[in-house]
Amino acid sequence: MLTKAVQDALNEQINKELYSSYLYLAMSAYCESNSLPGSAAWTKVQAQEEHGHAMKLFAYVNDQGAQVVLEAIAKPPAKFKGPLEIFEKILEHEKAVTASIHKLYALAGKENDYATQIALQWFITEQVEEEKSATEVVNQWKMLGEHKGSEIMLDRQLGKRGQK
Repeated sequence: MLTKAVQDALNEQINKELYSSYLYLAMSAYCESNSLPGSAAWTKVQAQEEHGHAMKLFAYVNDQGAQVVLEAIAKPPAKFKGPLEIFEKILEHEKAVTASIHKLYALAGKENDYATQIALQWFITEQVEEEKSATEVVNQWKMLGEHKGSEIMLDRQLGKRGQK
């Protein structure tokens, strides 16, 4: 059974994951409207992943016999300076999500909630992957510098994410 503190924190994390999905969807819309279909596809896949993370926590709270309480999702930004800024914001956002999950893990430990700590280990591992992926894309955009033709190639490469 979840303590009230852990239940509240998990509900807050569900909101953060849903916001992440909403943020990446807004970024996808920006990319789509700015002729960056690959980046639009990448961020759309990311939006779907984040929604999946929210639903994983949603199921966990319900499985524990606790109450999921959904709050309003904040409005994400809609304008960006370009793809480099988008991916820098993604990296910054993922670092904030990592910190939030670490804080939640510590709270579960303080509350002697070992089941929640075990459930959160998946998210901790996932965040390592999320930060690594965002860092790689930021570094790739930075390496392009003023090579405008290369932007098209990188955008096409990003569009291959999720395709098999």
